[in-house]
Amino acid sequence: MAEQGFFGLGIAPRILDILERIQFKTPTPIQHKAIPVAIEGKDVIGIAQTGTGKTHAFAIPMVQHLAQKEGIAIVLAPTRELALQINEAVGTLAHPFGLRTACLIGGAPMRPQEDALRRRPQIIVATPGRFIDHMDSRNILLVRVNLLVIDEADRMLDMGFAPQVERILKSLTRERQTMLFSATIPPEIMRMVNTYMKLPVHVEIAPSGTTAEHVTQELYIVKREAKISLLGRILAQYHGSTLLFMRTKHSARKISKAIRAMGHRAAEIHSDRSMSQRREALEGFKSGRYRVLVATDIAARGIDVTKIELVINYDLPEDVENYVHRIGRTGRAGCEGRAISFATPDQRADVKNIERLIRMQLPVVKHPEIHAEEFDSFQPAASFRPHHPRSGFTERYRPRYGRFRGR
Repeated sequence: MAEQGFFGLGIAPRILDILERIQFKTPTPIQHKAIPVAIEGKDVIGIAQTGTGKTHAFAIPMVQHLAQKEGIAIVLAPTRELALQINEAVGTLAHPFGLRTACLIGGAPMRPQEDALRRRPQIIVATPGRFIDHMDSRNILLVRVNLLVIDEADRMLDMGFAPQVERILKSLTRERQTMLFSATIPPEIMRMVNTYMKLPVHVEIAPSGTTAEHVTQELYIVKREAKISLLGRILAQYHGSTLLFMRTKHSARKISKAIRAMGHRAAEIHSDRSMSQRREALEGFKSGRYRVLVATDIAARGIDVTKIELVINYDLPEDVENYVHRIGRTGRAGCEGRAISFATPDQRADVKNIERLIRMQLPVVKHPEIHAEEFDSFQPAASFRPHHPRSGFTERYRPRYGRFRGR
């Protein structure tokens, strides 16, 4: 695979030229497996951990399809940030063919989006709610949609978008190609697959719940009041870009202020920030203007930055699958990364759930500069119940979907 690169996958020569120009030389495993199947026009279920190149796994076949045949492709993404990044990546491939794109996201004015749709784009990237807004206003010719991509499907359900996604699926013609990409495959996704997809080809490059290969994971058991002191020591120990996750937007604001008081440049991204503020924070983080980005789980899959040195779970996630997506923001594109999680002594069950999902025990460490009395400890369980080979979830643990709290 490394020698032939993207040749031999059925990709048109003109797209191969574009890939060479943007320095895409070797396909990732999910791209190598999914692209030939998708180019054949088959429905695809792609299961791969975050940061493995899923966007181009569907973007390349999609652009090739639209360059050869009239129609419209829809890409649904769970967050605004992810939709913007997909639109940018797709545009790089589509625009040389004269294919127009439109990005429909909430928090942005409707009028410019309506103007973009009047130009009859062949590719529409959207969040589900805003797509339905335009669908209800009859701004989109649904009968011309012959390709649908649902990206980060498990996150879509986790954020409560299942009813919107099902409504969109029901509104589209069944004579379409459907591609679904996800890191995990809970039962609700399988129900949708069985209802709305035609004999899909299942492509999986890692067991569901597998964490990124190049990420070193550590766990600190620390009293709640000692977290901020430990954070200061860790930010002094490591010097690269740092993505820090909180459970709530209130905590994100508070910790951002504390980090700036430590002398670090920090920005925050959560649902209380406007779209322009979120975009400025993300761009500033990418460019290095901000060293630390403090985020709630709204950003767990919406950040495509290749050189994040450190992910810190200041708060453990409420939904255990988000642990995989959070730490997948580091160790991308073959780079080494590190993920550090803080757990309070009463979070034994939360740690066990994470360990069951990732099928490994998190190494517990202590910081030499923090007094021993500020730490507490528990011994995480070393034995885990077996995973279902497809779902990635244990028998006891089941995620709770449909709970979007505006993060």
